[in-house]
Amino acid sequence: MALYFQSENDFNLSDDEQAGYAEWVESCIEERGRNCGEITYIFCDDEYLLTINQKYLNHDDYTDIITFDYSQDTLISGDLFISTQRVQDNAKAFEVPFRQELSRVMIHGVLHLLGMEDSSPELKAEMRSSEDECLARLPSALGI
Repeated sequence: MALYFQSENDFNLSDDEQAGYAEWVESCIEERGRNCGEITYIFCDDEYLLTINQKYLNHDDYTDIITFDYSQDTLISGDLFISTQRVQDNAKAFEVPFRQELSRVMIHGVLHLLGMEDSSPELKAEMRSSEDECLARLPSALGI
């Protein structure tokens, strides 16, 4: 297992936060009968993520996360680009703490790597339920 955390903006996780998130993500993956490979979280701003969205997905809108899946068989790997700007805006809109919304987005990307989709109301409900299950196991030290 190898989780990496990069920043293309001024947002950073402390070493303790990185370790806590890595342990949590790995447990969510293993709980689903898979193995954690290399997963990289890249924190960025809206414009950085918009450029990726336009270049690779031909979408011209802001989003909180884009997931690139490199998984093979049971080994879960990928790059997850997260706009901390969008997460902050969503946290305010949903009236939840920033760290709670960040954690939800982080695990949302992992659930995509695990094969979950959110392209219909039914699939969105399943995704939200899985997010909630994982968030319930998030260490309290991570600020939720």
